[in-house]
Amino acid sequence: MPALQGTFTVMVTPFSADGRQIDKDAIKRFVEWQIRHGVHGLIPVASTGEFLSLTDAERRQVATLVIEQVGGRIPVLIGAGAENTWDVVRYSREAEDLGADGVLIIPPFYSTPNDVELYEHYAAVGAAISIPIMLYNNPATSNVDMLPPLVARLSEIDNVSYIKESTMDATRVRDILRLSDGRMSVFGGIMGYESFMNGATGWTAVGCNLMPAEFSNLYRLCVESKDIDAASALYERIKPVIDLVGQDRYVSATKAALDMMGLPVGPPRPPRLPARDDLHDWVRRVVDDLELHFDGPPASD
Repeated sequence: MPALQGTFTVMVTPFSADGRQIDKDAIKRFVEWQIRHGVHGLIPVASTGEFLSLTDAERRQVATLVIEQVGGRIPVLIGAGAENTWDVVRYSREAEDLGADGVLIIPPFYSTPNDVELYEHYAAVGAAISIPIMLYNNPATSNVDMLPPLVARLSEIDNVSYIKESTMDATRVRDILRLSDGRMSVFGGIMGYESFMNGATGWTAVGCNLMPAEFSNLYRLCVESKDIDAASALYERIKPVIDLVGQDRYVSATKAALDMMGLPVGPPRPPRLPARDDLHDWVRRVVDDLELHFDGPPASD
């Protein structure tokens, strides 16, 4: 399998207007639009996809829909996070059976495992599947911070080959690359441009839900052509979207923006609330100022 690299969209999960059903048609339209605009990969059933609000059947349904719609054109990584190792193994095996190109695994987020427990956790998953594992380090949501020395040790597990590094410290990219001695490839989480400047070869971006062409092109400018002046200018253009979908707004603001752009994806599931008041106005300003619109396939009859 070729190495994973580029800008990967951490997808929202489209729901019906009442939030109770998966919107299959919207998923298919979204996937086609993303591919048309040059994204390098898709990651459904992760944090932005509200994985903790999905039933097991819905997780499988979303993963199947995305993998089948993509049809091998770009890589698909499936979020396989859970609170216990057995469930993560089960979700990861299911993703492999469905044809996923890898899994994204956040650490258990309530039990706050220590470094020894984390190693055993990821080693058990690695032994159960043959597709790549992308670690997900986001201490703001998982309550676990996998520091570079631990990440380097985890990279000794055969198929632990990638990490989504989502702290606000882009120098960790450099430290992980050095300590892992080339075994680990790093994807930026929040700080794409800064991560590329420190040696990242990928970016898992929430904002790519809204600007797939521009977010994907940042990778091309930073990594492939190394046109830093053009990359810096593009980064300034997309920063309003990065800011908008940051912090706890990543689901509600993204879904509100897609709705305003012409692709209704339903509300977040409670207890998350739809964008209201000041946040709704902020979303509207960004969508209007950047002239964002959905130009993907029309809805099916």
